[in-house]
Formats: sequence, C-alpha cells, structure tokens
Amino acid sequence: MKNKAIVILGPTASGKTALALDLCKFLKAEIISLDSALVYTQMDIGSAKPTKEEMAIAPHHLINICDPKESYSAADFREDCIRLVDEICKRGHVPIICGGTMMYYKALVDGLSPVPPSTKEVRERVLSEANENGWPYMHSLLKQFDEDAYKRLNPNDKQRISRAIEVYYMTGKPMSSFFEKSGDKCPFDRVEFILLPKDDDRTQLRALIKKRFLKMLDDGFVHEVELLRARGDLNLDMPSMRSVGYRQVFEYLEGQYDYDKMVELSVNATAHLAKHQMTWLRGSLSKDNVSKNKFRLDIGDKNNLETVLKVLKEHFDF
Repeated sequence: MKNKAIVILGPTASGKTALALDLCKFLKAEIISLDSALVYTQMDIGSAKPTKEEMAIAPHHLINICDPKESYSAADFREDCIRLVDEICKRGHVPIICGGTMMYYKALVDGLSPVPPSTKEVRERVLSEANENGWPYMHSLLKQFDEDAYKRLNPNDKQRISRAIEVYYMTGKPMSSFFEKSGDKCPFDRVEFILLPKDDDRTQLRALIKKRFLKMLDDGFVHEVELLRARGDLNLDMPSMRSVGYRQVFEYLEGQYDYDKMVELSVNATAHLAKHQMTWLRGSLSKDNVSKNKFRLDIGDKNNLETVLKVLKEHFDF
C-alpha cells in the first residue's frame, strides 16, 4: 500500500505551524518541516522556530539538523523527506509536511533536474567578472540568455546568479531548459491544504508579517544575530545568513543602515518572499488535479481545522 502524507503549505506568517499543531491533537502525527531556515541551529527567533512546548505536542523532523556554516539543499530535503515519510508510516503515524520553502517542495514533487555541476574554472571566471563589474551587472547579463532567471532572481542574489551564468557558460543553454526535464516523481501520495489570503488580498498578510517581525525584535532577534556574527565564521554569502530577516539584521549590525531602515527592509523582504510563495501556490492550485488532492484555505479562517478534518474524513483514509 502506497504511503500517504498531509501537506500544509502557505506563505510566511500564514499560520501553517499552528494548523499543523492543532491537527496533531486529532491524529497520531509527526511533523516534517518544509523550511530552509529551521534546519539551522542557533537560528530560533528569526526563523519563527516552534517552541519546546510546541515541539512537545508531536515529534518534529528536519529542525536543528545543520550548523549555520553548512549548506542544506533541495536535494538533501527530498532525500530526507522521502525517508522520513516511509519511517513515520511504518510506525503507524501520519506524516504532516508543513512549511513554505517552495523550492524544496517542488524538488520533492517533481524530482530534480539534471543540471550539470559547475567546475572550478567556470566558477572562477564568473567570480572574476563579478568582481570587475558587480553583481547587478551580472544579473543584467542573464536577460540576454536566460530571461526566466533574470525575472526570477534578485539582482543581489550572488549564489543563484552565479549558478545560472555558470550553467550557460558550460552548456550554452539557459538553466530553465534543464528544469523542463522532470526527475523522479514523489513516491508517496499527498493531500495538500494551501493557505492563502482571502480574495488574494496581500494587505492582511503584510500586516501579519510586520506584527510578527516586531515581536521577533522584542524577543531578542538582534541579539540572536549578534551572537551569530560574533562567531566569526559566518558571512552573508552563506545560505543561512541570506535568510530573510537575518541578512537585514546582519547588515544593520555592520552599520549599513539604521534600526528603522532595518525594520523597513526586513518587512519588505519578507513581504516580497510571501508574494513569490503565493504566486507559486496559486499556480499549483490552477493545475488539473486541484479537485483531487488540493484544497485552498483562507488565512485566519477560524474554521480551517474543522475543514481539514472534514476533508480527511470524507475523502482520505487518515
């Protein structure tokens, strides 16, 4: 019999964790985190990591598994998630995959594309050109041969811009051409619950984002980043420190701007991330199989838990 998992997706600050925890009170479940920041130790406040009390409600996985100086990829997540779903199902429990890192989820569902690995020579060539011309210029280069990457990437996203240019230099093809080829599909069945703002109104979500970020600051977020920065082995080229909020506070501590500007930039960056998450999720909901295993929920709807339980009872054997 094929393994099955419940999936709770949504933009940042949409209430995914709370819904998953409420669901665990009715099911013998275990939660698999779908969040690229929660994998890191010492990054608790700014990642909105579940509290010890929350994690005591049900077993949690893929939280605090990496040091911030390490990298954790979509391929790592895919391998770990597939293994965990199988282990959880064998224990007779229900896996709940919960989070908002859509790149990880796409890798899980669609498989990984066979993008060729880079070489030292090509990496050095791209870095040399970037040092001479700057990363905004390198970003503008993408428009000539990979418009999809040009539109998708932030002009200051050094790692992904570099990777896209490296792929083109090695193959003469845009990175997007490799994404068209699917890898292995997800080996287990899923029922997805997707949280989005009612009527796709982002005003409500932005207010939630700002409220949550201000609470993070009250809870000691700046001090958390001070401790990370004081280690001396972390920098803004690392995936952990590029996480939304961490980058802005790190730059604030380096004197790049004042406190109020840091708050503004952090809220804007988080809202921008949420916009991309919602675009991906709306696209997912528009696919042909939406009625089969995808269900939309409105952020903040008090009946969401009841709706989820009803769907699971009527349509799925959980």
